[in-house]
Parts: sequence; C-alpha cells; structure tokens
Amino acid sequence: MQSQPQSAPRRRHKPALIALTLVAALACLVLAWWQWDRYESASGTAQNLGYALQWPAFAIAVVYAYRRFVVLEASPEEQAKIAADAHGATTIPDGLLPDRPTTPSASAFGTTSNPDDDADLAAYNDFLKNLRNSEAPRAERGTT
Repeated sequence: MQSQPQSAPRRRHKPALIALTLVAALACLVLAWWQWDRYESASGTAQNLGYALQWPAFAIAVVYAYRRFVVLEASPEEQAKIAADAHGATTIPDGLLPDRPTTPSASAFGTTSNPDDDADLAAYNDFLKNLRNSEAPRAERGTT
C-alpha cells in the first residue's frame, strides 16, 4: 500500500466568522446608502456626503481584515514574515532626551525630627490649643 503524499493543509473557514464579516460589511453598505439618501434630501449636507463615501471604505476594510486573518492563520510563512519584521524594544541613546526633573524627598528639606525644636511650629500649636480651649465653654453652653 502506497502512502499518499500529504497535500497542503486545507483552509478551514469558520462559518460564524464569515457571517460576522458579511453582516458587518452589509451594515456598512446600508449605512452608506442611508447617508447618500440623507445627502440628496433637502436637509443633506456635505457631512452626509463624506459619511456616504466613508462607509464603503469601512466595508472594504472589514473584508480585507477577514482575508488577512485567514491568510495569517493558514500560512506559517506569513506568520514567520510578520515575526521577522517585528522589532523588539529599542534603546534610546544617552544624552538624546533631557534629564527628568526629580522631586526632592522629605529628608532633603532638612526637617527636624523633634517638633519642639521649631519655634514657629510650637507657637502655631499653642495658638490652636488656646483656640480650642476658648471654644470649649461655648460648646458646653450649646452656643456656637
């Protein structure tokens, strides 16, 4: 018994994908027809004409995208071409871009760890304490 030579793999088109492509292309063409009717009406504008010309281009793009998908799915050579054309991350040479400004950390401002060492901060805290104490009797009386 002789073995038969293997033929090229048969393309398998998915019916759901074909239906989706046809529906999307037909929808684009219907929208183009509708925009053309709007353009020819009394209230039509140049914008309607522009849309009437764009929608068929969208239908062509949908069909092209489906065709390209099928070719890439079925042909390992096409996939290898795309993989060879893909570039990895590129490096930017030093000195090409300006240096990024940096935000200084809190320690760079020379803050003291003890708040009592700062006379202005101690005076402000005393002011807030006196303010709170002066408002406490009013709150107890129920007046504001």
